[in-house]
Amino acid sequence: MARRPGAPAAYGEEFSFVSPLVKYLLFFFNMLFWVISMVMVAVGVYARLMKHTEATLACLACLAVDPAILLIVVGILMFLLTFCGCIGSLRENICLLQTFSFCLTVAFLLQLAVGILGFVFSDQTRGKVSEIIDNAIVHYRDDLDLQNLIDFGQKKFSCCGGISYKDWSQNMYFNCSEDNPSRERCSVPYSCCLPTPDQAVINTMCGQGMQALDYSEASKVIYTNGCIDKLVNWIHSNLFLLGGVALGLAIPQLVGILLSQILVNQIKDQIKLQLYNQQHQADPWY
Repeated sequence: MARRPGAPAAYGEEFSFVSPLVKYLLFFFNMLFWVISMVMVAVGVYARLMKHTEATLACLACLAVDPAILLIVVGILMFLLTFCGCIGSLRENICLLQTFSFCLTVAFLLQLAVGILGFVFSDQTRGKVSEIIDNAIVHYRDDLDLQNLIDFGQKKFSCCGGISYKDWSQNMYFNCSEDNPSRERCSVPYSCCLPTPDQAVINTMCGQGMQALDYSEASKVIYTNGCIDKLVNWIHSNLFLLGGVALGLAIPQLVGILLSQILVNQIKDQIKLQLYNQQHQADPWY
């Protein structure tokens, strides 16, 4: 059929602006993180169920920092986000793809803002670390994950308590008051104890009564220096490492944003092409 002079040549019906490479690359990218999100939720639920109900009720304030709860929340959010990406890429749905891209962009910007604020207010790190450690000491016996984390930190940094080993009096079980009926009264956790060479069995009672001793006597058995200064120094000396980790987390987000935006633009071009062809199908001069 004759074509009107000056009219653009029509694309064949088999032509598509949507690149299969971009489409399925985005799909498998989301599928990977979709599977990871389900694993995170499963691990979080399993870890939560393994804890005693009594411990959960005793430490409702610890839920915000509970690694199991954190895994579940992050896993659910990642599941919903990657679900939008998977279905949006397969069905070429602009709405789902734009939702996916928008959420990734918000997450990336929040991560960037936190990183910048961390560098800008790095001189205020000590106050925040002190607050976190003091709160962790108070809830030491209330949450098993928190307890293991504190024990690991005290052994890793060879320290005890916040400022000194006497900070353990903030905990109701280790408090030195006379009316404290706990068998751990005036003691410190075993992770405060100096390591014993060739020790086959860990002595969990090695910190018994250590708060009642002065620094010179206690230093023969336990670490007497606090963890706040050591943790702050570690953070400041590893800022580049922490920045590298943040960058590693940001790269997949940037890849997802880029692929989704490319696919959205290709879908829009394809829609315009279809409309153009429909408008000119009845034109005898086209």
